[in-house]
Parts: sequence; structure tokens; C-alpha cells
Amino acid sequence: MKPQSQGHDLDDPYQEEIKPDVLVDNKPRFQSQYQDVDNMTYSEKKGLKQLPETSSWPKFSGIGEYYYMELIDYIDLLFMDVPIIPDYWITSRLNTEVKGHASIWYTEMKEIHGRRNWPWWKSQMIQKYRNGTWIWQKTM
Repeated sequence: MKPQSQGHDLDDPYQEEIKPDVLVDNKPRFQSQYQDVDNMTYSEKKGLKQLPETSSWPKFSGIGEYYYMELIDYIDLLFMDVPIIPDYWITSRLNTEVKGHASIWYTEMKEIHGRRNWPWWKSQMIQKYRNGTWIWQKTM
């Protein structure tokens, strides 16, 4: 396991944050991902109550051909349905949604790369768990 570096690690291709692809109120969706809940407006706090309990989220164990896509699609839909969700509210719950081998992988990635936004975690999951069959079926 690679030790966590202090500052920038020039050998780490994932050091750069992924650019946001969605704008909310003309601001990048993941810009203020570590904002304090106390600074949120009443409507934002009310919107966060729309989030389902994590016990109802799909789980992913690293086993099964496409199960990781179920979790990815579910989280993407959460961001579409409740656009004011702070990114860290989702990424901080990933550790409860991954089990077994995927949990080991997630823990190692978190130790190496630290806190990252949802687009970064999504790309890492796809990179780790997709296979040739998945790519072929997505193009059909």
C-alpha cells in the first residue's frame, strides 16, 4: 500500500480534481463540497431531508458483473433529484455502501488519495470494475 503523501505527489495521476460537469446556480456542482451545514439555507437543509436512508441504497461487494453500476446510477440519480446535496454527504456514505472486496479496495483508495468528489470515485469504480463484456454491451 502506498503511503499517503504530504502535499502534491507528481507521480499521482489522480492528484488533480475532476472538473465538474454540472452547474447548480451557475456554480460548479462540486465546488463547495466541504461546506458547513450551518451555513446552508433553510431550503437546502429541507432538500437534504429528501435523501433516502443509506440502508435503502444499493450495496456493492466487488462481486458480480454489473452491480457497481447499480450503485453509480443510484447516486447519479440522487444528484439529479436533489441537486443541492453537498458532494461530501454522498462520498462520506460510500464506506457503508461497499462491502467485501470492494470495501478493501475503497479503504485502500481512501488512504492513498484522501477525500475526493463523486466524479472521481465514480471514474475509479468504473476503471476498477468494468470489463470487456460491460463495454461491449454499453455499445450495443
